[in-house]
Amino acid sequence: MDRRTFLKGSAALGLAAPQIARPALAQGAKVLRFVPQANLANFDPIWGTQYVVRNAGTLVWDMLYGVDDQLKPQRQMVESEEVSGDKLTWTFRLRPGLTWHDGEPVTAKDVVASLTRWMARDPIGLMIRGVQDELAATDDRTFRWRLKKPFPKLLYALGKTNAPMALMMPERIAKTDPFTQITEYVGSGPMKFVRNEWVPGARAVFEKFAGYKPREEPNSWLAGGKRILIDRVEWVIMPDPATASAALQNGEVDWWENPISDLVPLLRKNANLNVDIADPLGNVGSFRMNHLHPPFDNPKIRQAVMAAMSQEDYMRAIVGDDDSLWKKLPGFFTPGTALYSEAGGGNVGKGDIALGRKLLKEAGYKGEPVTCIVAQDQPITKAQGDITADLLKQMGFNVDFVATDWGTTGTRRASKAPPAQGGWNMFHTWHAGADTINPAGYPAVRANGDKAWFGWPDIPPVEAGITEWFDAADPASEKAAIDKVNAAACEGVVYVPTGFFLGYQAWRKNVSGIVKGPIPFTWGVSKA
Repeated sequence: MDRRTFLKGSAALGLAAPQIARPALAQGAKVLRFVPQANLANFDPIWGTQYVVRNAGTLVWDMLYGVDDQLKPQRQMVESEEVSGDKLTWTFRLRPGLTWHDGEPVTAKDVVASLTRWMARDPIGLMIRGVQDELAATDDRTFRWRLKKPFPKLLYALGKTNAPMALMMPERIAKTDPFTQITEYVGSGPMKFVRNEWVPGARAVFEKFAGYKPREEPNSWLAGGKRILIDRVEWVIMPDPATASAALQNGEVDWWENPISDLVPLLRKNANLNVDIADPLGNVGSFRMNHLHPPFDNPKIRQAVMAAMSQEDYMRAIVGDDDSLWKKLPGFFTPGTALYSEAGGGNVGKGDIALGRKLLKEAGYKGEPVTCIVAQDQPITKAQGDITADLLKQMGFNVDFVATDWGTTGTRRASKAPPAQGGWNMFHTWHAGADTINPAGYPAVRANGDKAWFGWPDIPPVEAGITEWFDAADPASEKAAIDKVNAAACEGVVYVPTGFFLGYQAWRKNVSGIVKGPIPFTWGVSKA
C-alpha cells in the first residue's frame, strides 16, 4: 500500500486521536483546539525563524507596528510617531495603559531592549543597526531613534510578517543574549502562554489576557484590534496527517492549520467542515545548502543540483496531482506581485539529470558525504526530502540522510560546525509568499556571509542588488534592482527554489472569523 492510499484509508476510518489530559476549566469557558503545522519545541521568536514559533509568538508578544492585508505597516503599540525633515530622527510614543502579563507597565526602556535584541538576529534589523546613531528612551512612553542615513522602510521592518519579527518583551527578558534562548515567556499580547501546561510534542496552551487593550480599528492581519473572542487556545500537536484528519472530522479539534492535499477531498465530503486555501500568496519551496562546507561551498556543485532537480517532482510530492496548486518558479520572488522576476532563472529546476551529472563531474566532486537534515513530522519538508534523497543519489552524491523532527532541524541548522561534527549540508524548508514579495522581509534571499540566514551564502552581487533596491526612488528602479538580485541569486545559488505552491487550512463550521493569510490569526475567531 502506498503512502497516499494509507493516509486516505486511515483518515476515512475516523480513528480517534490520542486523548490528552486537560485541567478542569470554568463552566462555559470557550476553548479552541488547534492543530499547528509542527511541534512547538522551543519558544523564542527572536532566536530562530521557524514559522511555528513565530505563529505562537504573535499571540504572546505584541508589536510596535503590524502590516495589514495590503502589507502596509499600521500602528499597533505605538500611539504616534514623528520624523525629522532630514529623515534621520524618529520619535515614537507608546499607547497609554499597555501592560505586561505580569502586571507591570510597558515602558520605552522595554522597547529599546527588545529592538536591540531583535536587530542582532534579523537581516533588516542588522541593516538598521548599521545606520543607527542612537536608540534611547526619553521618558516612560517615548523613545528616540537617530540614524546616520535615512531608512525609508523602517516602519515596514517593524511590522513585517516574517521571522524574526520585532516583538516586544520586558527589558529583563530582552536583555538575554540574542544567540541564547529565553526561558521566561511574558508578553503584552492578547494571550498569555500557560507554561505549566506546555508539553513539547503534545500541546501548548494560551489563555486570553484580560489586561489587553485592542486598538479600535478593525483587525487586518497584524494590524488593528486584536480582539480575542475565546477564553483559551489549545495547540494539539498531531504530526500524523491521518490522525489530525480523523480528529477534525470527529470534532476533537476545531482548526487544522495545514491539511495535506491528499486528504482534502475527504474533508470536503464532511458537512461539518470548511476547507479553503490558507493564503493566496502561497509558498516558495526551498532546497537550502550550506555554503561553508564541502561540497556545497563550490558554486559549480550548487549549480549542478539546481539544473538537475525537477520542480514538478517536488511540487507533486507536496500537493499531489492538482495542477492548480503549484507552478514552476524560475526565481525567488512571489508570482503575481510587482517585483516577480525570472531574470537569470533558465536553469532553475530544469530537471536535467544528465546536465547535473556533467556539471558535478566538471566541478570535481570528491565523494564527500552530503548530510541531508530532513524533518519527518512536517509534511512539506518530508515530501521534499524524499525527492532530494533520490535526486542526489541519481546524480552520484554520497548521501547521508538524517531523518529527524522539525524542532531538531531548527536547532541543528543554526550550527556552523562541519557536518561530521553535528553540522549539516542541506535542509528543506519553505517561505510564505508574503515574506518573498521583496527583500525587506526575506532573510533567505540575503547573501551577506556571516550575517546571512542559515547556509551563510556570501555573494556580493546579490547584496549589491538588494542595496540598490533599498535605495530605489521609484517602482521602475526597484524592479530593475530586483532583476539584478534574481539573476545573481540564480548564478550564485543562494538556495534552490523547489517551486511555488498553495496550501489548505480546514476548520469546523461552528468556528467563524478565520481569514486567509500567512499566519493563523486567532484574533476575531469565535466558536459557537
